[in-house]
Amino acid sequence: MIQFKRTTSENPDFIKLVKQLDVYVTAMDGEEHAFYAQFNQIDEIRHVVVAYDGETALGCGAIKRFDATTMEVKRMYTSPEGRGRGVASKILQELERWATDLSYEYCILETGIQYENAIRLYKKSGYTVIENYGQYANMASSICFAKQLRTQTTT
Repeated sequence: MIQFKRTTSENPDFIKLVKQLDVYVTAMDGEEHAFYAQFNQIDEIRHVVVAYDGETALGCGAIKRFDATTMEVKRMYTSPEGRGRGVASKILQELERWATDLSYEYCILETGIQYENAIRLYKKSGYTVIENYGQYANMASSICFAKQLRTQTTT
């Protein structure tokens, strides 16, 4: 049974998974990797989820404050051993629950247009394509998504 641990970027399993992710994205991003790498530092991320099967860390993801109502999803990765088991979807759901617990209303994220599996995951999970934001605004190789987490209440 897959279990989730809410932790920080200091978690050794998260660090190990991110190193695997970095090897993977370095190969996929090619010449643009240096640009993207500067926005994917993990120091001081306070909201990290690691998925475990027993003692084995299968995947990870993180959320980082973007603004007063929005968290940005970062560093999503599933190890080869965890693929095909719904791990990424469950990590994303746990990150969304955590963002909601923290009273955020939206999640946003960026991924590369070459990451077809990630794009399918986000669309399947209820994310919609938005205009590229922030540092990704002029990046033709980026695609950005957003999802409303909870209904806004009016008084």
